[in-house]
Amino acid sequence: MNRRDFLRGTSALGLFLPFSSLVAAVESQTGTIGGSRQSFDYAWLKGLARNLSAQPHQSHENELPDEVAELTWDEYQSITYQRDHALWKEQPDSPFQAQLFHLGLYFKTPVKIHEVIDGEAREIAYDPDLFDYGKSGLDGETLPEDLGFAGFRLHPKEDPKRDVAAFLGASYFRAVGKTLQYGASARGLAIDTAMDRPEEFPDFTQFWLERPADSGEVVTVYALLESPSTTGAYRFDISQPDGVLMDIDVALYPRKPIERLGIAPLTSMYMIGENDREANYDWRPEIHDSDGLSMHTGHGEWLWRPLTNPRSIRFNAYHDQNPRGFGLLQRDHEFDHYQDDGAYYDQRPSIWIEPKGDWGSGAVQLVEIPTLDETFDNIVAFWNPQTPVEPGEELLYGYRIHWRELPPFSPETDNLAHCVDTRTGLGGVVGQRREYYSCRFVVDFQGGPFPLEDDETDVEAVIETSAGRIEITSARPLEEIDGYRARFDIVPPDDGTDPINIRLYLRAGDRPLTETWIYQWTPPPVEERELRNPGHL
Repeated sequence: MNRRDFLRGTSALGLFLPFSSLVAAVESQTGTIGGSRQSFDYAWLKGLARNLSAQPHQSHENELPDEVAELTWDEYQSITYQRDHALWKEQPDSPFQAQLFHLGLYFKTPVKIHEVIDGEAREIAYDPDLFDYGKSGLDGETLPEDLGFAGFRLHPKEDPKRDVAAFLGASYFRAVGKTLQYGASARGLAIDTAMDRPEEFPDFTQFWLERPADSGEVVTVYALLESPSTTGAYRFDISQPDGVLMDIDVALYPRKPIERLGIAPLTSMYMIGENDREANYDWRPEIHDSDGLSMHTGHGEWLWRPLTNPRSIRFNAYHDQNPRGFGLLQRDHEFDHYQDDGAYYDQRPSIWIEPKGDWGSGAVQLVEIPTLDETFDNIVAFWNPQTPVEPGEELLYGYRIHWRELPPFSPETDNLAHCVDTRTGLGGVVGQRREYYSCRFVVDFQGGPFPLEDDETDVEAVIETSAGRIEITSARPLEEIDGYRARFDIVPPDDGTDPINIRLYLRAGDRPLTETWIYQWTPPPVEERELRNPGHL
């Protein structure tokens, strides 16, 4: 399974029991479709995950009948869930309804789905009456009664046609903001992302959907995660206060050591933006689900890292202690900047991770993968704990995911301006002949203390670089955005193409005025460093 398959599919998108009782419970769920109810709570689920971690991993991928496994894109897309069978449809006070996804296409691992009522769970049986098979060619009556499902989606009770959250494919899930547009995705867990071996994609193999309380505004979903390296128990409390909020608790039980564990992983797409137009053959000026990684560090610093579409895979780790939050944001919501009247990238939500409690030492890690196509998720960000992961442990994490236009937390909370634009181009002085190659960076900041009440305030651009020479720097007001624009050129140190790390913020005296903009720039090969001097110079 690869990341491209997931994107294409999802954008269509009590007490611990003794081990013997847990095994019996799993066998019962497997062999008795729509069987008797069984006591259920999160503690029971954690006990199940813990005990399964002591057993060899059993994959159920590719167990589908041929006619289901071989569905084409169009055939699979024609299968729809019958809305009259939506879970909780007959409950007038339920904030959500649930509809189920059929197996097929990229989703070939059967998922078991249960409903929980008053602390008792019962599996939802596969039933051909639940689906309209459209032009798929499937005959539901001939399919196995224990076929299972691919996942589910949640709809607000007042709009059963448009979903606000979906769990589909491995441990992927997505939600929307107020515009009801999907964008970047989240995952239950990432394992060995961007290493010298294939990435491991854990699966949510079972879900338990708890019937919402009368007049409640929250729906609770539980999930069992399984992979060769670990098992896990998850609880999601999902609501819609402003966009979608997910309050998540995670318990992991590693089967073996894990070298790179990704907690709260986010996945997105960045192809073209103002700062990176390598793939400039498309007519649209910008193409991305997210335009930057935002981080609020444990010691209170706000960092903004614009995303790029690199020439080769790029990995960065931003070390921290007890992070206050991080996320992949879509800060640019101007339609004119995208001109896309089909995908509406200007309406894509931002995703913000808010840790609960102390996460200790580790790093927010960012992976950027080259892409020539917008259907490929090429951006990954997650928290990687510093402590090595060993088998037999219990790892507990809690966090909230905010899906909304912009996060509820921002640099403005600390009276700091935030970055709204990053542009790059050829450096030098207009009207003068260029004698050497340099790259121009133009960074705009808005909000916070801007506009300044005192026009006489001396604003300075503070710039640090890991290599190269900085020149032609400036920081001046930009009335059009009630903010400030910083400009500088960087001259690479030699003919090499080693990445150069850059940091920038604006200050007045000793007072910082903005968040810290960070960037990694890779100089082009020497043969591509055109000076573009006009003939009259």
